[in-house]
Amino acid sequence: MTLEPVMEVTVNDLKHLLSERAAEGDTLLLNMGPQHPSTHGVLRLLLELDGEIIVRCIPDIGFLHTGIEKNMEAKTYVKAEVMTDRLDYLNTTGNNLVYVMAIEKLVGLDVPARAEVIRVLIVELQRIASHLVWLGTHALDLAAMSVFFYCFREREKILDILEMCGGQRMMTTYFRPGGLWRDTPVEFESAVRDFLKVFPRRIDEYEALLTKNPIFIDRTKGIGIIPKDKALEWGLTGPTLRGSGIEYDIRRAFPYAGYENYEFDVATDDGCDVYARYTVRMQEMRESLKIVQQALDNMPMGPVNSANRKFVPPPRSELGHSMEAVIHHFKLWTEGFEAPKASVYMPVESPRGELGVYLEGDGGPKPYRVHFRTPSFTNLQAVPWLAEGHYVADLVAIIGSIDIVLGDTDR
Repeated sequence: MTLEPVMEVTVNDLKHLLSERAAEGDTLLLNMGPQHPSTHGVLRLLLELDGEIIVRCIPDIGFLHTGIEKNMEAKTYVKAEVMTDRLDYLNTTGNNLVYVMAIEKLVGLDVPARAEVIRVLIVELQRIASHLVWLGTHALDLAAMSVFFYCFREREKILDILEMCGGQRMMTTYFRPGGLWRDTPVEFESAVRDFLKVFPRRIDEYEALLTKNPIFIDRTKGIGIIPKDKALEWGLTGPTLRGSGIEYDIRRAFPYAGYENYEFDVATDDGCDVYARYTVRMQEMRESLKIVQQALDNMPMGPVNSANRKFVPPPRSELGHSMEAVIHHFKLWTEGFEAPKASVYMPVESPRGELGVYLEGDGGPKPYRVHFRTPSFTNLQAVPWLAEGHYVADLVAIIGSIDIVLGDTDR
């Protein structure tokens, strides 16, 4: 039987999904969550246990449902963007990117070369920051406390760079349709180069603490195995898929934002277990560093916003001497721009896998339909299959290895 995640149900409601042994009282029904510290968010797992062995695991989601998609449909295209930051709150600039690229695809809006390079640089730094949160919390779940502090030390440096650009540490809304909110400040390049200089040694430190650690290996190797065929059947993407040896990365398969101009390897590991998913993410951080270095070394000069005034407000410098610019600015921010009656789908590679936006316009200034294809929701569906036959303690490692974010799951 294929078990789908279910919402707002009681133990009695779920008895028809559990084994006959549960109905007869031969096994134990246990709620793990929704406020359990190791589930990385408000996720409820209904476990059927035979002693400490998991017989059945049923995810119950919906505790963080915000209705963001429907709320976005009540706002103009640009005003709706601030809500994308609140989906996967560890990949805020990545959420911004996929949404503004969907708008640009829908209306046919160009993006200057400098803006595209800055976008790539920022989202790769964001990928590293997301993986650092994953690594620190995953290690903490398995009782490796030092790694948590080290990872957050480096994450702070990335958040400082994001704050430097967008004025916010997390919810930056820095990307805008047609380009960026503004150009990077003068201290941006030196801050990024300082990070590039320090971070490779930091990754070496993390690996020295974990990669050959016998306790970490015992807790991760051979745990949560998902073979290639099963990974494809479940529709998994991102490091969870690449940890099963499948070399699929949207940045390489369907390049966007100029990724075809960068040299990087798609990290894979055919171990198919929790440890393999760890090695993939460690390598991905090194590959993101390579992309950031290339972006910084080849940064073109020029504008960071499209000159198409139908969709992009005039620069601030014009507002002091041009009444037409003031009126145009006012109308764009109050009424918005009209998008054609058409639909587009735009996918990108988030730190967790394929993040896609289906965007449909009806000719007006507000989107008719906004829908996100989020990797956390899809990857979470494999947990019942992954958990079966393992100890409860192993479930903590399995959940951590697929790196779910519940804001990304529930929406």
